[in-house]
Order: sequence, then C-alpha cells, then structure tokens
Amino acid sequence: MILQPTFLFIGTTEIMFILFIVVMVFGADKVPDIAKGMGKGMRTLRDATNDLKSEITKSSEKHGINTSEYTKSVTEEIQKVKDEVEDAVGSVKRKM
Repeated sequence: MILQPTFLFIGTTEIMFILFIVVMVFGADKVPDIAKGMGKGMRTLRDATNDLKSEITKSSEKHGINTSEYTKSVTEEIQKVKDEVEDAVGSVKRKM
C-alpha cells in the first residue's frame, strides 16, 4: 500500500487539481498576486494571535494568575485525545 503525503486531508492529486482550477479561473498572471494577498492575510492573522497571547499573558501576570498550571493540564488533555484518536485511526488503517 502506497501512502501519499497529505496536507489538511487533501492528497497531492487534489492539490494539483485545485491549482489547475485556480489558474483556469484567475489566469496565470493573477496567481502570484493572489498568493501574495493570502500570505499577507496569514501574517496579519499570526501577528494578531501573538498580540492576543501576549495580552492574555500580561493580564494574567498582573492579576497573579499562574497560566503554566492551566497550560500543562490542557496540554495533557490534548495529548490524551490525540492518543485516543490515533488508536482509533490506527485500527481503521489496519483493517483496510
């Protein structure tokens, strides 16, 4: 069984098809402008997220709240869920 790399549950073939449709709809000359705009949007979103995180951290420190305890417990719960999902998916993959 050959496994193809996936990105967001989309295989290589699907990505190529989507790129083909984008080129057909917008034209080859507009694709770089679209990619540039998407990159700026993603950068803005990342910067806003980092600003929000820093504000939450500053506010919690100001009010004497220890965020490391909460972060540790949330991380542990997320890891448990990931392990359970991987166990379930692993059994499905083995059956196929």
